[in-house]
Amino acid sequence: MRRRQFLAAAAGSAAASITPPLSLTTQADPWAADGVGSLARFGVLTPDFDPVPESELWAMVPPGVSIHSSRVARDTRSSPARFVEPPGIDEAVDRLVAVAPRAILLGYTSSSYALGAEADARARARLEERAKGIPVIFPCPAAMRALREREVRRISVVHPPWWTETADEQGSVYWRAAGFDVVHCGRLEPTRAAFAEVAPREVFEFVSARTPREAQAVFIGGNGMRAVGTIKRLEARLRKPVLSANQILLWEALRSVGQTDRVTNYGSIFAGRKRSGGSDL
Repeated sequence: MRRRQFLAAAAGSAAASITPPLSLTTQADPWAADGVGSLARFGVLTPDFDPVPESELWAMVPPGVSIHSSRVARDTRSSPARFVEPPGIDEAVDRLVAVAPRAILLGYTSSSYALGAEADARARARLEERAKGIPVIFPCPAAMRALREREVRRISVVHPPWWTETADEQGSVYWRAAGFDVVHCGRLEPTRAAFAEVAPREVFEFVSARTPREAQAVFIGGNGMRAVGTIKRLEARLRKPVLSANQILLWEALRSVGQTDRVTNYGSIFAGRKRSGGSDL
C-alpha cells in the first residue's frame, strides 16, 4: 500500500514539473486577447528616458505581434552617435536576444544622422552580429527603402523641437547625400531645451502648415516625437505619403513576416507599394 502511494505521489510530482506548451489564442477560442506574439515578437531599443517608441509600436501592431523593449542608458551631453556604441547598447541587445524576437528595432534616429550612411551601416552590422544574426532595423534606412519604393525624390523633413540646430542640419545633409531633394527640413516649433512629450495637434498643425506643395512625401524623424496618431489625417490633408520614425520601423519589421497589410489607420505605406503623387491615397 505504501509503495503504491509513493509511486502515485512521485508520478504526480513529475507531471507537475513539466511545463505544458503555450496554447496560442485563435479566433475560435473563448479567451480574451492577451498580447501573445503568435505571429512575431519584435524587440525595440530605446533611450532610458523615452516612453514613446514602445508605446507607439504597441498602438500600431496587429493582433499576434508583441513588442518587447530594452532600455539603453544615454549621456544626453554626448554625441548621438554614441548611442549605438558599446557597452550600453550591447547589453540592451543581449537582453532582447533572450526573448528570441524576429527583429530588433532601433528607436533612435539622430545616431544615423551623426554617423552618416556608411558608418551607420557598419554600426548596424555590428549589432546584428551581437544579436546572433537577428535582423536589426534602423529607422532612416527603412524610410529610405519605403520612399524609393514609391519613387519619391522630393521630401519634407520634420524633427523634434528639442533637437539642436546641428542635429537638424545633419538630417538635411544625410537625406541629400542619399540622393533626395530636401525641399524643407526643420524642427517643430516652438523649440524646447529638453525632451518633452509633444501633443498630436502640434504635430498636425506644424506639418500641415510647413510642408511645401512640391514635396512628394513627408518624413517625421525622431523616435521620441509622438506622431503616429496624426498620420492618417495628415495624409488626408496633404494628399501625399507621411512617414514617421516609429511607423517605418514597424513597416520594415512586418515585411519580414508578410503582415504589413494588417495595419490600418497609420499610413498608406502599410497598404503596399504605390507610386508617389495624389492617386496613391
